[in-house]
Amino acid sequence: MQADIKQNTNDSDKNTGLYRRYIKKLLDFILSLSALIVLSPVLLILAILIRVKLGSPVIFKQQRPGLNEKIFTLYKFRTMTDERDKYGKLLPDNERLTDFGKFLRSASLDELPELFNILFGDMSIVGPRPLLVQYLPLYNVQQRKRHMVRPGLTGLAQVNGRNSIDWNEKFCYDIKYVENINFVTDLKIIFMTFRIIIIKEGINQSSEETMEDFKGNNMS
Repeated sequence: MQADIKQNTNDSDKNTGLYRRYIKKLLDFILSLSALIVLSPVLLILAILIRVKLGSPVIFKQQRPGLNEKIFTLYKFRTMTDERDKYGKLLPDNERLTDFGKFLRSASLDELPELFNILFGDMSIVGPRPLLVQYLPLYNVQQRKRHMVRPGLTGLAQVNGRNSIDWNEKFCYDIKYVENINFVTDLKIIFMTFRIIIIKEGINQSSEETMEDFKGNNMS
């Protein structure tokens, strides 16, 4: 009996390792390519609307840390204008974020160009969200574990409160995901993400605007 239990455990660990190293990346490529093909009319319409309502460039680009903290260029639809004050300085984010931009964020439509990041291998469909490069020096040893996997379009933190939870809670969910990656978990997160987008769960006024910067914490 003990030998059977040990064998089952070893088989489970082996399957999890295969999924994490090979199958997950293959599925990411297939699903992102399929989504880009199916959603191409939506992407085109959004690009036109953004160009008309918010100006150009339509795509917002920013450097983010990915797997093993390797820096890559993240692609998103822009959600803010380039309005400036009389001195030529950009206005605060909340003043440049229009109602249309808030809609794009609340519906997660601004994230669609990240499908290209997934296709290129910089991101995964499921994983910890890619944060700002400037946060890297602020992480402790435990928090840095979030970079042991490729960042995701959605993740465990996003389906457990999204922007309504604090940074420590987000990091706890990120680490929990990193330590327990498997196909079933990824599938559950994807389905939960669709549900959250439809019912707008975990989305509040602050999440539609800009998140408070991470300033470091005492998480051990």
